[in-house]
Amino acid sequence: MDPIFVTRGAANAVPIWFVTAANYADVRKVLGPELSGFAEATAFEAKAGRSLLLPGQNGKSALGGVLFGLEGPDDTQDPFLPGRLAQLLPAGTYRFANEPHDARLAALAIALGLYQFTRYRKAESRAIKLDLPQSVDRDDLARIVEAVTLARDLINTPANDMGPAQLEQAARKLAARHSATINAVVGEELLDKNFPLIHAVGRAATSAPRLIDLTWGDDKHPRVTLVGKGVCFDTGGLDIKPDSGMLNMKKDMGGAATALALASMIMARGLKIRLRVLIPAVENSIAGASFRPRDIYTSRKGITVEIGNTDAEGRLVLADALALADEDKPELIADFATLTGAARVALGPDLPAFFTDDDALAAELMRHGLAENDPLWRLPLWRPYEAMLDSKVADINNVGGSQGGAITAALFMRRFVTAKSWLHVDLFAWTAAAKAGRPEGGELQAARALYAMLAARYG
Repeated sequence: MDPIFVTRGAANAVPIWFVTAANYADVRKVLGPELSGFAEATAFEAKAGRSLLLPGQNGKSALGGVLFGLEGPDDTQDPFLPGRLAQLLPAGTYRFANEPHDARLAALAIALGLYQFTRYRKAESRAIKLDLPQSVDRDDLARIVEAVTLARDLINTPANDMGPAQLEQAARKLAARHSATINAVVGEELLDKNFPLIHAVGRAATSAPRLIDLTWGDDKHPRVTLVGKGVCFDTGGLDIKPDSGMLNMKKDMGGAATALALASMIMARGLKIRLRVLIPAVENSIAGASFRPRDIYTSRKGITVEIGNTDAEGRLVLADALALADEDKPELIADFATLTGAARVALGPDLPAFFTDDDALAAELMRHGLAENDPLWRLPLWRPYEAMLDSKVADINNVGGSQGGAITAALFMRRFVTAKSWLHVDLFAWTAAAKAGRPEGGELQAARALYAMLAARYG
């Protein structure tokens, strides 16, 4: 993706006027009678999402400016609304002639709206550039756009080209770019190194299961560990999914893509942390070697787990990875996973659920999420529901009952972590229908919020 942000003061940058019912009269005065009259003749109204391309004056240019309607400042439902301009503007360089509600988010939305997944089908590039206001940190925005692009590309790539081995290759490419250390425990070595749950879930697939382990930064800095669910495709295992449930399961490695994208932002900015990224990468396939309902495995932590459902595999691979993360005793462990349909039922596709015992962390994360238009919502680690995970023959079952599924999944994983500052994010990682700044397909959720929080702490 070519850089969208250009040097300040770019010659002939076309002005974009952000208008509301409150400021439209003032903007018309600045436009002058000719352009204002043109807008009136086209019946343009200063309503949210409306746009108008203004003609150049005196033949000097083909485009004299752009009007774009915003919501009122006290009624802003979507701070990414300016992202619609990515699909409306002709090729060229543009500048903000006046301040939108949030210039930084407006610029980010336009940049993210230009994303196209072109690995398998060519698409006409939209050559749009932005000459940003001086108040906007273009370098940081470029880092974020690059990370979002990485995550979207990884999630959008189908499983025949994004299995566990290819996911490892993507992690290695990112590590090489930032001089990070990376290794992987693969196949039968998982048993030798005591990752039995990762091995059990992934052993039936053609591409061997693995645990990817990336480290970066100064050992003297505070430790932060990211864990991403890397289920590259999920058939549901022997508890097989219906075709409708399996259709988008290429995105079941969205947690891994999120962890890598967040790592990209952290490393590119050079935050003062000791970063570790753990990705259990598997494919939950059906074959003679598939793990079965009622199987019992002893996890890395020593907790015995009865398999109540093979389609609850994500929490199993995360359990071994979280146990490893916990052994380092980092200041923060954050895991990301496309884990439960229950979280989507509760909060919908655009609002990831998160769980933590750390009240201060929860408040900090939600504040940054709202500021970044990357919202999350806290659900409770309701301890009475732990009884739903009881097993008569093992320490714990991997599934609870038919209710509270997102909570019982989080409670299951909580058994494998001792750190108080543990954060679990249950996300969707997908946009079903295109929205402003969010094309249809794979989506990065929660990472920008956490990046802003970590930058405030360790920048």
